[in-house]
Amino acid sequence: MTAGELKRSITIAGHRTSISLEEEFWEELRRRAARDGVTIAALIASIDSARGKRNLSSAIRVWLLKRLQGEAGGTKTSGT
Repeated sequence: MTAGELKRSITIAGHRTSISLEEEFWEELRRRAARDGVTIAALIASIDSARGKRNLSSAIRVWLLKRLQGEAGGTKTSGT
């Protein structure tokens, strides 16, 4: 874990796991979950199911980046 990262535990598919993300990513994840009307755990589970071989923290960062890039380009992206 690097400076500025916050580690949180979450249950995904019945298994506890820890995720380390910078506070800014946690804040954006909370906003996205609220916007989509889902829990953070449900949103992370969705990202987890589509992440392939990437570690979960990286998958979350990339997922958020793609959403922000889509919005900046005027294209709304949905799902994972």
